[in-house]
Amino acid sequence: MLIVGELINTSRAAIKPAVESRDATFIKEIAQNQVDAGADYVDVNCGTVVSNEAETMAWLVETIQSHINAPLCLDSPNPEVLNTGLSLIKNGQPMINSITAEKERFTKVLPLVLRFKAKIVCLCMDDSGIPKTAADRLKIAVKMVGDMVEAGVPEDDIYLDPLVQPVSAAGQAGLEVLKTIYGIKQKYPKVHGICGLSNVSYGLPNRKILNQVFMIQTMTMGMDGYILDPLDQSMMGFVYASQALLGEDKFCMKYLTAHRRGLYA
Repeated sequence: MLIVGELINTSRAAIKPAVESRDATFIKEIAQNQVDAGADYVDVNCGTVVSNEAETMAWLVETIQSHINAPLCLDSPNPEVLNTGLSLIKNGQPMINSITAEKERFTKVLPLVLRFKAKIVCLCMDDSGIPKTAADRLKIAVKMVGDMVEAGVPEDDIYLDPLVQPVSAAGQAGLEVLKTIYGIKQKYPKVHGICGLSNVSYGLPNRKILNQVFMIQTMTMGMDGYILDPLDQSMMGFVYASQALLGEDKFCMKYLTAHRRGLYA
């Protein structure tokens, strides 16, 4: 299981002013708290700082790495920004969020994956947009995996994102994601899955409950990566509980360790 802590994102109200004022102490604290709570990677997203995104990405990468040893997931649609951040990576194997099967984006991001030997989040969409059905998403996944493996990307470094959409707008949206995950794991046992969960509940009340239940459902289908808030103790509790129940936690040690930390209090 791979957990990417999502909190260092300038779209968040608490983060943007801290980044703009270069409040290194605050950013370091957020990064540390996520790692302490169980994040394997710390996501870094400054996409709302359009005027100087590359400079901001560089500052964030250097600031965070000066305080924690956990690897970083660099999140930007701009290949130049990704290149700037990746060039400064010192701690572990970086992760890129993300690539798609869109021709221009694929050809610009793939060289970065190869140059920096990065893990890569792959969105199951192409130039025609986000497919509505699992069958169409799987076709895109097959093409991306084939093209990347042929280029030299190890299957173990590929994380396919089935693109979670709101069930409030499309009643079958959750089911199509579950079908996509299952299909991917059947065809590519070594390839990973990853997603954010919150889109599934958009527009509905009690969103936290829907997100938690959907996490359990996706994990049962084979999902083994999430971009989430690791400070949400309830959500992390369900992550560890699901792993234990699915036989993915030897002697339930992760679950027991989390319990002793008061994760479920």
